[in-house]
Amino acid sequence: MARFFYIMELAFTFIFTLEYLLRIWLTSKTLRYVTSFYGIVDLLAILPVYLSFFIINTQLLSVIRALRLLRVIRILKLGRYLSEADFLRQSLKASAAKIQIFLFSVLTIVLIMGTLMFVVEGPEHGYTSIPVGMYWAIVTLTTVGFGDITPQTPIGQFLASLIMLMGYAIIAVPTGIVSSEMARRKRKRPEHYEDVKSCTYCGFDQLEKGDNFCRKCGEKIPD
Repeated sequence: MARFFYIMELAFTFIFTLEYLLRIWLTSKTLRYVTSFYGIVDLLAILPVYLSFFIINTQLLSVIRALRLLRVIRILKLGRYLSEADFLRQSLKASAAKIQIFLFSVLTIVLIMGTLMFVVEGPEHGYTSIPVGMYWAIVTLTTVGFGDITPQTPIGQFLASLIMLMGYAIIAVPTGIVSSEMARRKRKRPEHYEDVKSCTYCGFDQLEKGDNFCRKCGEKIPD
């Protein structure tokens, strides 16, 4: 059975390779396709098998070919959902600066708390270095709490309690940032947004009711 699946894998790899080469040959913009997202996905779908002939254990990277499932979006004409995905992407992009500041603040807290725990607890309680203390701070601040390192002294337990309470306050900040941006962008949408037609192929959502073809990709708009 293992041999059968191995032969099937080689056969599908050959088919994917042929498809990839045909796309490069037939497209008028070869470089644009090769460096595009789907072009990279097509390459990663076949590359691990060829690498396995020369490098041991690289066949495990074949799981990357699961990215080809993204093409189901186009095959099943699910492009109508791309506009909502693009709305979320734009909200995240607009919130990037705020999230970066938030992450920088969290890293500063982690550095300070990790250093304090290293000074207070010391190597005898498992805090052998500042990076180890920072690891504990990250685990505690994110409320994961593996429990592999725990403070033993009263001061250390006080600091742990403080960072736990801080974690509950901090964990909601990114959600609030993105949610507020999404709400702001939703208010900017036209009142007739729900009536606006969108392309089922590329997700372009700025079509007018009289359009029969997409203004972006040229796909025919269903009635």
